[in-house]
Amino acid sequence: MSAQDFLVELGTEELPPKALASLGDAFLAGIEKGLQAAGLNYAGKSVYAAPRRLAVLIRQLDVQQPDRSINVDGPPMQAAFNAEGQPTQAALGFAKKCGVDLSEIDQSGAKLRFSQHIPGKATASLLPTIVEDSLNDLPIPKRMRWAASREEFVRPTQWLVMLLGEQVVDCTILKQQAGRESRGHRFHHPENVVISAPANYAEDLRKAYVLADFAERRDLISKRTAELALQQEGTAIVPPALLDEVTALVEWPVPLVCSFEERFLEVPQEALITTMQDNQKYFCLLDSDGKLLPRFITVANVESRDPQQIVLGNEKVVRPRLTDAEFFFKQDKKQPLATFNERLKSVVFQAQLGSVYDKAERVSKLAAYIAPRIGGDAQRAARAGLLSKCDLATEMVGEFPEMQGVAGYYYAMNDGEPEDVALALNEQYMPRGAGAELPQTLTGAAVAIADKLDTLVGIFGIGMLPTGSKDPYALRRAALGVLRILIDKQLDLDLTDAVSFAVNQFGSKIKPAGLSEQVLEFIFDRLRARYEDEGIDVGTYLSVRALKPGSALDFDQRVQAVQAFRQLPEAEALAAVNKRVSNLLSKAEGAISEQVEPKYFDNANEFSLYSAIQQADQAVQPMAAARQYRESLARLAALRDPVDAFFEAVMVNAEDAKVRANRYALLSRLRGLFLGVADISLLG
Repeated sequence: MSAQDFLVELGTEELPPKALASLGDAFLAGIEKGLQAAGLNYAGKSVYAAPRRLAVLIRQLDVQQPDRSINVDGPPMQAAFNAEGQPTQAALGFAKKCGVDLSEIDQSGAKLRFSQHIPGKATASLLPTIVEDSLNDLPIPKRMRWAASREEFVRPTQWLVMLLGEQVVDCTILKQQAGRESRGHRFHHPENVVISAPANYAEDLRKAYVLADFAERRDLISKRTAELALQQEGTAIVPPALLDEVTALVEWPVPLVCSFEERFLEVPQEALITTMQDNQKYFCLLDSDGKLLPRFITVANVESRDPQQIVLGNEKVVRPRLTDAEFFFKQDKKQPLATFNERLKSVVFQAQLGSVYDKAERVSKLAAYIAPRIGGDAQRAARAGLLSKCDLATEMVGEFPEMQGVAGYYYAMNDGEPEDVALALNEQYMPRGAGAELPQTLTGAAVAIADKLDTLVGIFGIGMLPTGSKDPYALRRAALGVLRILIDKQLDLDLTDAVSFAVNQFGSKIKPAGLSEQVLEFIFDRLRARYEDEGIDVGTYLSVRALKPGSALDFDQRVQAVQAFRQLPEAEALAAVNKRVSNLLSKAEGAISEQVEPKYFDNANEFSLYSAIQQADQAVQPMAAARQYRESLARLAALRDPVDAFFEAVMVNAEDAKVRANRYALLSRLRGLFLGVADISLLG
């Protein structure tokens, strides 16, 4: 079967830059879906996305759809005809469904069968529908109309290219008649561009100053930006999202170095970086010490004869924005940071839970409670908690919300606060996402944990639990943040007590009954996904969860120990024994004695197991006290042989009640040793 290249390009007004790459990928995916549904094979594919166009190139596409045969079984013959041989409603309905007369249905088998041979269609006749369906399925939140047209798309369309081989596919889509003429760069090549063949698409546009390939433009911008930064003895800040957005804004990227006055460097560099990235789409430059340089890189969409004019224009545009940041910074510094706290009394945190001022008061007290328990200073944690939300009322954060915490740090340092107190004002929001930076100071860790626990307890306390994908107060992220801080920084905090402290602070604003248990359950449930991501079996997590440790660090140490234990050759057998023992003990009548009486032993294997348990108990007690759980389980693995011998030779449910009770007590001692680390009966 012969094959030819296929090209479709839809020209539009400027497409949304943040969505451009995903629109291109979705366009290709939709066309592939249509080709596969039609049974059309092809050898390769490429997608192109530029500010004014979306295009897909399919290499070596079948020019003819293959013939198809379909066979559809209907009702059994006995159900299709009655005793007189007349067709039933089932038979007539099947024929109607197939769109034929009953006489055209095969009646030779056990069931009615409709067979049909469908000749394949020319690919050119199928492509318009495939392209149109793909465009209709693009992930466009809000479509628009233009002029008097009733057609809808993300932006008004301007032209359409559709070629199969060298022939134009005759069709009209979104009010555009297909042809072979594209358009070049708006300024460098305003004339139409004739696409000679689908395979020449990218090269034909390159000659017209358009780099249609999104990935090629992205790589060019990234490489050239790095080269220019090196020439300035700096390193460019190139966030992936910003790089994608800039790539989507230009067809012919030309990175240029610009500068601003050094006096602006007195403003917190985070504010300058924020305004240059978010508002101007610039790449900022840092020196070898991570300090902002008074230069930045802009990406022009034109290759100017006088690039300096573009540089001067960008420098002129950025100056007012930097001046605003400078003004806000100077205004805020005219009064101590602590004075902004009063303004927070009128800022609502949550209608039922009070103001942001109230939250800061609670965070201060909770942080003071937490700090000494993780090795920090209570007074400094209390001070940091009290100042933690002050910068929300400043001019700087009002203009640049991303500066919350960062602005607080600079203002606290300006006021002469201890450095760890100042750092804590920014660290309270850490980690800001999965894998993000954690607080470096103990004061910051205490405030971060306190802030998150206060939010969890408060929102749970008024019944606003997260459901499905809805989590407006980011409670899942808060719980994960608490766990990451405690585990990754090796901080041993009993969350049971900390959560209870947080609950008591709210008083009558919340419903405290069962709240602590509910919040703790929610927090520790987050660990399940964490361990699954680390490749730790869910049974390991459940074996520790059954003991309900209050410390996240202790929980993690137990999990790691159980995971190591599972690699031992004795692990599987001991897990099975623990499960058997657990089942036996659950059926015991009455309370099980804590004392084992050797005088009731009537089998040597009972003495052997009892002796082994006593020796193991003496060995693991100091290990458990030191939380050497891995060593403890390794020592308990030595119990496998006496345990196996016991169950082979001893009938636990002896007829003599005292002997039976004593054996239950012995097995309870055995199980208790393992429960000092985890319930390994749940490993399976």
